[in-house]
Amino acid sequence: MSGVGQPPLRPWQREALGAYHAAHAGGGRRDFLVTATPGAGKTTFALAVAGDLLRRRVIDRVVIVCPTDHLRTQWADAAAAFNLVLDPKMSNAQGPVPAGCQGYVATYAQVAARPAIHQARSGKLRSLVVLDEIHHAGDGLSWGEAVGEAFGEVHRRLSLTGTPFRTRAGERIPFVEYEIDGDLLRSVADFTYGYRRALADRVVRPVVFAAYSGVSRWRNSAGEVIAASLTEAGTKSVETAAWRTALDPAGGWVPHVIAAMDERISQLRSSGIPDAAGLVLASDQDDARDYADVVHRITGTRPVLILSDDAAASKRIERFRGSDERIAVCVRMISEGVDIPRAACLAWMTSYRTPLFFAQAVGRVVRARGAHEAATVFLPAVRPLLALAAELEQDRNYVMAPPPPVQDDLDALADPLPREPVEPGSRKIEGLDSEAEFAHVLHSGRAVVSGGSAPGREPAVMTSGMIGEEDQDYLGLPGLLSPEQTAALLATRDSDLRRRVRSMPRDPLADAPDPDAGSMAGWRAAADLRREVNQLVARVAARTGKPHASVHSQVRRAVPGPASAAADPDVLTARRDHLLGLL
Repeated sequence: MSGVGQPPLRPWQREALGAYHAAHAGGGRRDFLVTATPGAGKTTFALAVAGDLLRRRVIDRVVIVCPTDHLRTQWADAAAAFNLVLDPKMSNAQGPVPAGCQGYVATYAQVAARPAIHQARSGKLRSLVVLDEIHHAGDGLSWGEAVGEAFGEVHRRLSLTGTPFRTRAGERIPFVEYEIDGDLLRSVADFTYGYRRALADRVVRPVVFAAYSGVSRWRNSAGEVIAASLTEAGTKSVETAAWRTALDPAGGWVPHVIAAMDERISQLRSSGIPDAAGLVLASDQDDARDYADVVHRITGTRPVLILSDDAAASKRIERFRGSDERIAVCVRMISEGVDIPRAACLAWMTSYRTPLFFAQAVGRVVRARGAHEAATVFLPAVRPLLALAAELEQDRNYVMAPPPPVQDDLDALADPLPREPVEPGSRKIEGLDSEAEFAHVLHSGRAVVSGGSAPGREPAVMTSGMIGEEDQDYLGLPGLLSPEQTAALLATRDSDLRRRVRSMPRDPLADAPDPDAGSMAGWRAAADLRREVNQLVARVAARTGKPHASVHSQVRRAVPGPASAAADPDVLTARRDHLLGLL
């Protein structure tokens, strides 16, 4: 079905094109919604539809509506490969579509600012309107109303999205059919191409989620100092405070994880992907600037900083896309739609947690270019993100046969001891410090550490001789290493990364006198003791055959006190001595 000179279509795109024509065969239908996993090629499919309808004289004009200005240029460039001339620079102040153009590209914000002009342009001729990432028409009722007003009477509409989305009952997105999903409405697509199929077709890379835990320490509004682990925070409020503190660029969690991603990029570059790159996703522009400074201190090279308020943001994206630069730090500029195939790593340093945003952001690093590439996503080991990652990772395991199972108990085990109540007291907290520690990789929806311990438990150490040096080249390729082996490799490198981060050049501001210097020294001592306790627990578990969680519970009964995440050096020292006695 592809025309002369246009890019060849993938099997799913040909199938979707056939479904599109079948749906419109009877006439009278305008809408068609395609859900295709990020990186699958929705743009190519939509342009194939547009080119086919133009050649058959079903339509006379093409209008593309997309989320950002940068994507306007990307759409226009892609259209050129189909011999379609789309103007990506038309403003609302202009009148008719320029002569020689078969259409134009606009943003949702542009349509919302002046829907009448877009209604006039698309209504003058028989038009196909492509609504890219249609869920953006739900970003406030005004956007949805504007899209409905501008394109309510056009000849054809083709809507695209990277993942099924949900909408509040009072905020329906125009031109989308819904089904009831609890208290919400869930979009119903006319054609769906999910991550599972895309992975089987080798259209996307397999993705490995490497979760990092660690203890955060903060002071609440009452002046109380609280410490909690990301994986054992207990309540949502404590988890939120621990997560927020971990994401503070002044702490230890962010540099550690950035160093882990940088090392992964180096490994990818040395094993066949010479231009491999990583993305650091920040919550806001201030954090993005601070994270860029951390990247500079760790790597010695300034990353590309991409901010939405920067007039040169689109040019920076294009430069990064075609360059050899290692890392880009961004807020939402590369969260969806932007095509950077060489990006194979993502550091999730944002508090965003919606399923749609998660799928779109992870989609930036899954676009396949070769048969032996994998994507790695580094993320905080917090429940909201682990649940989203597990859902996507389950799809992977439907396609790729898992490695031979190991003989170990991977079921979740609850700690039978009651936890001491820990409340931040207020949303106003002062982050003091944080540390990062490799927690686990995800496999079949479960958290797997190198010793095969249970989800949410502290990681075990890797036994010597478990993996040969040559196996490191395959880190993250499902099926070549077991999940335990992949976790073991990451855990083994964790102490090296910690030393690297502690020896990196310090921020000049960090040399100022610190009123909490004494307590910080105690905090570092507790962190070292905590790691020693974890290693001894692993040794006891290996010797006795008991699950790690059972050993942790036994130690807490023998040496009462809070969980290790909040225990002081005296308690940790006593637990260490108790464990040494068991050995």
